[in-house]
Amino acid sequence: MAICEKCGKKTTFGHNRSFSMRATNRKYLPNLQKVMMIEQGHKVHKVMCTRCIRTMAKSS
Repeated sequence: MAICEKCGKKTTFGHNRSFSMRATNRKYLPNLQKVMMIEQGHKVHKVMCTRCIRTMAKSS
């Protein structure tokens, strides 16, 4: 199970609800992407959620 390396966002669990209100398990998956960035002069591959990628793009 992948986790965002910046904020720690990961898969969460909940229920699907049918018309009869029967609860079945389901997963809520975060939108994780593999990105390459430069840290201290080296190229580094990271797994980050799109919200963190967008925030980093705004600040730079």
